[in-house]
Order: sequence, then C-alpha cells, then structure tokens
Amino acid sequence: MAKSTKKRAAANQKVDADKQYPLNEAMALVKDVNTAKFDASVDLHIRLGIDPRKADQALRGTVSLPHGTGKTKRVAVFCTPDKEEEAKAAGADFVGLDELVKKVQGGWTDFDVVIAMPQTMAQVGRLGRILGPRGLMPNPKTGTVTMDVGSAVAEVKKGKISFRVDKYGIIHASVGRVSFEPNKLVDNANELLSTLVKMKPSTAKGIYMKSITVASTMSPGIKVDTKSVK
Repeated sequence: MAKSTKKRAAANQKVDADKQYPLNEAMALVKDVNTAKFDASVDLHIRLGIDPRKADQALRGTVSLPHGTGKTKRVAVFCTPDKEEEAKAAGADFVGLDELVKKVQGGWTDFDVVIAMPQTMAQVGRLGRILGPRGLMPNPKTGTVTMDVGSAVAEVKKGKISFRVDKYGIIHASVGRVSFEPNKLVDNANELLSTLVKMKPSTAKGIYMKSITVASTMSPGIKVDTKSVK
C-alpha cells in the first residue's frame, strides 16, 4: 500500500473524520489542507436519497455558478453556417459542422463542452460512441441542444456547469478552485445545492440529501453538515 506523504499526513491530522463541519468552515478548511502545487479543483460529492434506476429519479441538469468554476472551458459548437458568427462572437472555441464532425470521428476531443443546433443532431448523433462515454453528448435537458447558440456559449463561459447523478445516487461537481475565497466557494456550493433541492423527485422517499463531502483534487474529504446548507 502506498505511503502518505508528510504533507498529506499533516493535512489528514487537521480534518476530524468523525465531524460534520458547517459549510463555511468546510470551505475554509479545504483551502487549508490542500497539498497540490497547482490551483486544484474544489469538488462537492452529494449523496442523495434517490434511486437512479428509476427514470424520474435519474437527475441531471445545469446550474450557473455565481463565481464561475475558475476554469476556462473549451466549447465546440455544431451549427449551420448562418450561426457560426454568433457562436464565435459569444466565445466558442471551435465552430462548424461537417468538417468538425469528421475531426471528432478521427479521434479529436480537445474540448470540454459541446453545443449543437437541433437540425445538426443527425450528424452529431453519429459521434455518440465518442462523445457519450466522455459525458459530452449534447442534450436538450442541459441546454446544449438549442437554436440560441450564442446565449448557450456565453452561459458556459460564465460558469454554467452540468451535472448528473451516478449509479450510486451521488452527484459529483466542481464548485471552484482552491484559489477562491471561502465565501465564493460557499456561494457556488449553495447555488448547486439549492438547485438539487428544487429538483427533488416527488417519488423520492426518506432523507433526500443524505451526505455532502467537499475535497480538493489532492486533499482529504471533509464532511459537511447538511443542516448548515441554506
């Protein structure tokens, strides 16, 4: 078994594994125990009391974080020629259709988000085996299949993220970077959590938000007191 580094061991000692921290304390602590030499991502892992095998409980959606994610996302837009300038003006990194499809079919996936116009989905659909496993397939439910490509690109660039529950009923999402001030991490986290509360399926029984854990890319997990969430 791999041994912990001195930095990781010191970080572990600062976190009480049996304690549930108020959200604001957890966000301050995740910055304090970060051991990465880069601007690590701060992620929330939220276990929900739902059954993802049921269609109405397989949650997926989007949320616009008030302070963004701290990461510049590369956006690819599949659109008709008349919409190319609109997409580029909004900040799209890659724009086109036939040539873009061929490029992706050749194995190129140097982008983080895909946006497509409805009438291009016949071509984009052929990329399902490439985009699907990477979670990049456009979907109307996440606002990535739309005629308004300019607004969709602008929202992503400003900090809109997508999320979906995994097979264990857990949502994993980035809410910023360790360089963020704690209050900005709290704001972003509350925006995501309040969105999930609003999305609670009517068929979900028992405790809905079972547990919340926050961690940076290379830090120990910190348990958050669900009662401290707005």
